[in-house]
Amino acid sequence: MKSKICELCKKYTDLDEEDIKILENYSLCMDAVADIENADVFIDSLTRDNDEAIVIAQAKPKNTKSMYNRSVIGEIAYRKNEPAVLRTLQLGISTKDIKALTQEEVSVRQTVAPIKNKDKVIGVLIIEKDITEKINKDKYMEVLEQSYEKLTDTLLYMTENDGTITNHIDEIIMMFDEEGILKFANSVAEELYLKLGYRDNLIGMKYDNVSLDDSKFKDIINEGCIQESEINYGKYFFNIKKIISSRESFKLILMIKDITDMKEKEKELILKSVAIKEIHHRVKNNLQTIASLLRLQSRRCVSEEAKNALNESMNRILSISATHEILSQEGLDELYIFEVIKNIKTSIMRAYRNPNAELIINLMGDDFKISSDKSTSIALIINELLQNCIKYAFIGKEKGQIDIKIERGDLYSTISIIDNGIGFDINHMKKNSLGFTIVESLVKDKLYGNIKINSDKNGTKVLFDFKN
Repeated sequence: MKSKICELCKKYTDLDEEDIKILENYSLCMDAVADIENADVFIDSLTRDNDEAIVIAQAKPKNTKSMYNRSVIGEIAYRKNEPAVLRTLQLGISTKDIKALTQEEVSVRQTVAPIKNKDKVIGVLIIEKDITEKINKDKYMEVLEQSYEKLTDTLLYMTENDGTITNHIDEIIMMFDEEGILKFANSVAEELYLKLGYRDNLIGMKYDNVSLDDSKFKDIINEGCIQESEINYGKYFFNIKKIISSRESFKLILMIKDITDMKEKEKELILKSVAIKEIHHRVKNNLQTIASLLRLQSRRCVSEEAKNALNESMNRILSISATHEILSQEGLDELYIFEVIKNIKTSIMRAYRNPNAELIINLMGDDFKISSDKSTSIALIINELLQNCIKYAFIGKEKGQIDIKIERGDLYSTISIIDNGIGFDINHMKKNSLGFTIVESLVKDKLYGNIKINSDKNGTKVLFDFKN
């Protein structure tokens, strides 16, 4: 029976049997290292993605509490979270006492040593110790209040000693006494209120007359806590902070930030999303037009070989069109994998309807979102595999079934296409055919995965994986 280390290495890495055996031997001493160091210990190996490593072994200390509530074997270590791990894996040199963020969002210090097979780095041994300072919610609120208290002190100092300093702050600052009368306003406030139509001097006005929302001074004071909100005032958008002060000179400090430009950019993004939907719609229409032209050309062909080649090309184009059709409706750059495959399935069934055989295609497993670029590659692969299966798997059979199974993994997901057809001899498969070349190239070069084919007299199973 294969060990867990062997299974993970085979699935996620390019390590060979000798490399895996060395890593398995190293794992035998991990418990002792964990106890000696009073630390969590791991072995990681580099995945096919150079910015990610896979945890293949884990040991917890017996004498001290582990930082981990669960096993993280099979989970991913990312460069942005664990730079020491990826550094040692790629440079082959030890890295000591570097800060990292674990899979459980815990801050740690890592010491990492390379594991080698001759000159080749095949993995790393990691020793982790906790450095987290846990702050509960009450502590967080206390820190927040202290921050606002310091901000209040700073603003009061600035206004009492040199009020012109606040004119260099890009936020509106207004201070009201215990009666709600405005006693101080920086130049940014004066400029904004002038734009809003206020002609009188702001100083001396009541809060209720200069408030940009429906709040009342009395209600704010009674509530007695820090308030923050976002409002729309005419063509402007503002973020407003209301800070209650315990000082005698000022009771309420109002800070207003103009976020109109940010909101305009958000609108622009929405408009761009609409434009992107329209682009996908036009691309879809253009691809379908090309497919229609190929269909017309196919009908005029005398040569059966040429006709088949045109029909195959037409289906490849329609499989790409299926992705753009979904994107033209959603306006996003991600779409559900089931929706993509359902469109391919419908298109294939329509194109290769066989009156002499009853065929069922089932779609099952995990449905999740994938990028538009990835969906195009998957659509083409599914199209090729289904097309090939329908043409050759059920020769001489009255009934046939094809199951498309999708399994989502942590790092790689898999798609299996399984038929109950007549099977074939894999050793005599034409690996230089256009269809297989397209599939193999897309799986390896676009999806960074692998493809496996098994076939016997009971049918054929084609499985390929792709990086999430």
